[in-house]
Amino acid sequence: MAPNTALRQARLALRLSQDEMAVAIRDAGQRLGTPNGCSKRLVQRWEAGQVTLPRAVYIRALEYVTGQPVATLGFDTAAERYGLDPDEALATGSGPWIPVSDPKSQPGPLTGIWLSSYEYESTGRGATFTSHHYVAVVQHGTRLQVRSTPGSRSRLLMDLTANGQVLTGTWTEETNPAGYYTGAVYHGAIQLLLEPTGRKMTGKWVGFGRDFDLNTGPWTLQLITSTVTEATLKDYSKPADGE
Repeated sequence: MAPNTALRQARLALRLSQDEMAVAIRDAGQRLGTPNGCSKRLVQRWEAGQVTLPRAVYIRALEYVTGQPVATLGFDTAAERYGLDPDEALATGSGPWIPVSDPKSQPGPLTGIWLSSYEYESTGRGATFTSHHYVAVVQHGTRLQVRSTPGSRSRLLMDLTANGQVLTGTWTEETNPAGYYTGAVYHGAIQLLLEPTGRKMTGKWVGFGRDFDLNTGPWTLQLITSTVTEATLKDYSKPADGE
């Protein structure tokens, strides 16, 4: 059992005693609408490493007080708790890229540059956010590969299979190393419906949460251009607004 030095350093940086930290966490719980009974003894147990991952009500309050995600506070992340291997998760979306410059590959009608947008709730910040990416979609037969453009702040991958107007598959995101989630890897399942115009896909994602729960939210892809060339990739190799 190793001491949680990261949490202790975060507390000391705020110039709080353990008792003051407990008061701040209780106050944060009231502000977030999820009251908790944090005590000095509980803070001591956290810092001693006796608790590897606090309950969700404490996680939200800890993130609120420190301004940091729980992954940087010395606790087990959701990935560690569920036995998720980040490298393996990314590998699920890193199969051979379908070539777009080879005429023999005959890219399908959904090939192009799309604007991807999804909503998610950040319990630590008590708000819902929308994340945007420019993505390259390459279709070959019923298979679609989706990859964020090189200029994106986070790395987004999807592998989809089309069955009529229904697209089903998986998503993986390696978050922005300089952002709130500090490069953490998340993944899950997704299902989208292609509108009759062929220019918009709308659906929902599902993925794991911190407290043995599953989260979900809306996801859309809007077509920008039906070509994926070196020139278009260069044009859209940048963060999308709001990412």
